[in-house]
Amino acid sequence: MQKNIVSSLSIARYLLALSFFLSVSTQAAVVILYHHVSDSTPKSTSISPAQFEAQMDYLEKNNFTIVPLLELTEKLRKGESLPDKTVAISFDDSYVSVYNSAFPRLKKRGWPFTFFVNTDSVGAGKVFVTWDQLREMSKHGVTIANHTTRHNHLPRREKNETVKQWRIRISAEISSAQQKIEQEIGHAPNILAYPFGEYDIEVQKIAKELGYIAFGQQSGALYDKGDLQSVPRFPFGGSFTELDDFIMKVNTRPMPTKAVTFYDDKKTKQKNLIVKAGDKPWLVLELEDTNLLKKINCFATGQGAITTEIIDNKLWVQAKQPLESGRTRYNCTAYSGEKGRFFWYTQQWLAMDKNGGWSYSD
Repeated sequence: MQKNIVSSLSIARYLLALSFFLSVSTQAAVVILYHHVSDSTPKSTSISPAQFEAQMDYLEKNNFTIVPLLELTEKLRKGESLPDKTVAISFDDSYVSVYNSAFPRLKKRGWPFTFFVNTDSVGAGKVFVTWDQLREMSKHGVTIANHTTRHNHLPRREKNETVKQWRIRISAEISSAQQKIEQEIGHAPNILAYPFGEYDIEVQKIAKELGYIAFGQQSGALYDKGDLQSVPRFPFGGSFTELDDFIMKVNTRPMPTKAVTFYDDKKTKQKNLIVKAGDKPWLVLELEDTNLLKKINCFATGQGAITTEIIDNKLWVQAKQPLESGRTRYNCTAYSGEKGRFFWYTQQWLAMDKNGGWSYSD
């Protein structure tokens, strides 16, 4: 009798976990990001055509559903279900290798994708696409979308620039790019990719006020309860081009967060995502399923495994070492219970040096 009770409890827990997993799976998806698809462009932001083809082959052979990015975000915003293993493909930065190399390969498969272009670069040299090439792509179902005009680092203020002046400038860079795309292509969706994938809370507010769903470059899967002004994408290029890494990431599930908050210390809430070099900010995750709390492992850029504490059914995460100037990300993952699939959440921080600046890269 006791064995039967234990067995029944085990089955009940399994079914509960399975039900939770399936509910997350049907309201989630992965967006993948590329810059150059070429053997002759900077390695740090490039994937070779052969590697790109191998990744696309994996998606096709393993029955992934490839959907337009705009359709994906609209479904998630409305809480509509999606097939498991849904992926959207995106490219940033107006590079001509997207037209020369990626476009014909994806067109042959009949797959949609989104090309985020910084409009001042279009037609500005042989490394960039022209508006005629973008119009051709658009006629074949490619979404041409906003990556601002000049590809400036949006959170960074210019010397002696007031907050009001900065807001006006950033809003103009986004709106001018949107108008240019509408003028040249005939239409422009209200989706935006932050240059360098970097943003802060104030940039998110501007994007929201202007009516955009906005994308970063922090890793993770989309979630219907996620922030629509910090949508994650998995970037591939440079040291992230191997097929095994790609397979793990496209099979990722979103960490089922209920709330995300930030603290300077355990008592003072952090008001922005820009901190000072030397700080060790806390990330606090409140989850839909508290059973996951003890299963989560977190890592920081350049630091490896970092501190995690469970306090009042919330996960508190902090770097072990003070943050250096530049971009740091906290990556938190947990095994989903299904072979080869992990829950994933990434938080980005921008740490200023003593002069109020920080280094950055694409």
